[in-house]
Amino acid sequence: MTRLPDEIVVLERGWLSSNNVLLLDPDTATLIDSGYVAHAPQTVALVRAQLGGRSLARLINTHCHSDHMGGNAAIRRAFGADIIIPSGYAPTIEAWDEVGLQLAGSGQRAERFGFDAVADAGDRFQLAGLEWEALSAPGHDRHALIFHCAERRILISGDALWANGFGAMFDSVLGVGDALAETRKTLDRIALLAVDIVIPGHGAPFTDFAAALERAYKRIEAFEEDPVRMGKNALRACFTFAMIEHQSMARKSLPDYLAATDLYRTLNERYFRLPYDVLAQQLVADLVRAGVLEQDDDRVRVRPSSAPARGAVFAGNA
Repeated sequence: MTRLPDEIVVLERGWLSSNNVLLLDPDTATLIDSGYVAHAPQTVALVRAQLGGRSLARLINTHCHSDHMGGNAAIRRAFGADIIIPSGYAPTIEAWDEVGLQLAGSGQRAERFGFDAVADAGDRFQLAGLEWEALSAPGHDRHALIFHCAERRILISGDALWANGFGAMFDSVLGVGDALAETRKTLDRIALLAVDIVIPGHGAPFTDFAAALERAYKRIEAFEEDPVRMGKNALRACFTFAMIEHQSMARKSLPDYLAATDLYRTLNERYFRLPYDVLAQQLVADLVRAGVLEQDDDRVRVRPSSAPARGAVFAGNA
């Protein structure tokens, strides 16, 4: 069975955070992605426990969505690590443009941080005694990067490829770009790589690379055939994220909450065109059937089983 090198430690996180990937060299380490701001103290503790006396020299982001960069400021304070972001995000981070970062209007949060360098497609990094190449991976995020180690056939895929799909395609669902086409191109690019093991942005590392690609292509085809399905997928994912952060909401407040949040309002106007009380009722019913939420007469709550345990460690044993 394919194994991760001992020098690569994957901290599998549950929502709201992305996975954290530690690449260990003899005296220093590099972290890829820092999770969500609400989990930042836990992220710092998990990373500290795995450093083994090393200093954390660098933090590299695959992309700058809140669940991947929300812990950047805390990591910098705790370890003094240099922060490296995809170059396309440089103006947005410098200005701390919360609209461009998809914070304003989504209900998500992040603590402001600065950065020390940028990464571009084609850049190479020496991490964990191995050479990694940064590759462009637009679709879920137009500026996203993934990292490939040809020697050990390892792909750090961020949200460009999961075991069962990929991240929501916000440019397409918000009508500001063709993320469907970009996602297909990214999958085509990934399919040409030599890969034995994938470290995704969410979920455990996996080795069934070909099967994961097949599932991803099928999802693309389904969204191409039915754009409303793509909108519903984005709505459910983002509302689930919000519910896990809040843990519960009053049922009577949900229509106003959806109507007042730019992201949900845009999705409703583009795909559903429903009264907000009907949209709230259908959304909650879908997520109750999926086992994500539970409800009573007054409140909607996250089911405890829908929030995976955080901090599972994969180190040379995936």
